[in-house]
Amino acid sequence: MSRIAVSKLPIDPGPAAWNELLPDAPRPQSVEGHLTADWIVIGAGFTGLAAARRLSQLCPSDRISVLEARRVAEGPAGRNSGFMIDLPHDLASADYGGAREKDRALTADNRHAIAFAAEMAREFGLGEDVFSQSGKINGAATAKGHAHNCEYAAHLASMDEASEMLDAQSMKDLTGTDYYRSGLYTAGTAMIQPAAYVRGVAQGLSSNRVQIFENSPVTGLIRDGDWTATTPAGKVTAPKVILAVNGHLNSFGFLKNHLMHVFTYASMTRPLSAAEMARLGGQRVWGITPADPMGTTVRRISSPEGDRIIVRNRFTFDPSMEVDQRRIARVARDHDRAFCARFPMLADVDMQYRWGGRLCLSRNNVSVVRELDEGLFAACCQNGLGTTRGTLAGILAAELATNTKSDRLDRMLADAEPTKLPPRSITKYGANGYLRVQELKAGREL
Repeated sequence: MSRIAVSKLPIDPGPAAWNELLPDAPRPQSVEGHLTADWIVIGAGFTGLAAARRLSQLCPSDRISVLEARRVAEGPAGRNSGFMIDLPHDLASADYGGAREKDRALTADNRHAIAFAAEMAREFGLGEDVFSQSGKINGAATAKGHAHNCEYAAHLASMDEASEMLDAQSMKDLTGTDYYRSGLYTAGTAMIQPAAYVRGVAQGLSSNRVQIFENSPVTGLIRDGDWTATTPAGKVTAPKVILAVNGHLNSFGFLKNHLMHVFTYASMTRPLSAAEMARLGGQRVWGITPADPMGTTVRRISSPEGDRIIVRNRFTFDPSMEVDQRRIARVARDHDRAFCARFPMLADVDMQYRWGGRLCLSRNNVSVVRELDEGLFAACCQNGLGTTRGTLAGILAAELATNTKSDRLDRMLADAEPTKLPPRSITKYGANGYLRVQELKAGREL
């Protein structure tokens, strides 16, 4: 017998702004009483939904229960910046790149995940406003950032990957601001409205075989032959379980002191008026990641009530997986500075939403896709790329659990375990000090 008591449930600071933009979701279905299934998937973000989709393909007659602690899209899946990136994007690297051959395999795996997501988007009728493979731009505001872009472009060329360098005028024509001195465009990224995407996928998957249970946090797991997941109002029993809970793998008792829990933060403006959009100029939809990984990500999104701008920056290391509203308020000042520096013509535009989102990283930049116990599988630790790497992890965990072979799964299983961290007190202060120094070094890229 195996018995797991869950030590912590998800806590997310601020509203999931992308979800706030959508109409109210239908009334949720929660676990009530004692249910049975063939599979339990814990977590209904990018990873859990991808796992459920892949299981439904591999085991078309099986019953799959997906248990989500909150409403779909209220957690990290509704809080990210919406870049589903195909190319190397190592946040610990100065220019995102790593070893060439490893990055080639990584890119192929990422594209497999994006194609999987694109197929779901097409099947479930999600429009271009929800999922669009329109590419992205690494924006450089400094000579150092431009040098990073040049190095990254050379690395991509060595991988036989195309990119296009944009000059300052091209960046202004795109964004309406003269803040950027250059940009590096790559075509393979999918830009998504993350909350609309996961809600659409959850709705599309729902059937008499795949049930999505919301407001059903798992508080314990017991294996006595089959696994039983306990929630506040009921239980679900099944032979196999996939944990798609990212950093909350620690809360289920696994890999303690091996996972780094990091928050990043974002703010979204109110809708711009027609006069403000005219004053800004530029195109109405675009997405920019910073040339320096510690810099500011910026998106402009279009909507009938007026366009909005999102800025994302700052990272903090928080082993407790919790931050309070005071942190959000402090980081908000950095967001406002970054916004005003880029868009001085919009100085009177307020932020309507501010929030934080949880990331899980490992020191050696590996994910956790493996069997943890008999019939219990993990698809966790996405290293800051939950949209793409989370989708891939969900696919591969389903394949591992069904003994479905693939080169992608072999590569994932060949990775080492996440490297053990130093003692918690040292890690917390050391990591936060390191992050802050790197942010300061980013200069105008932040």
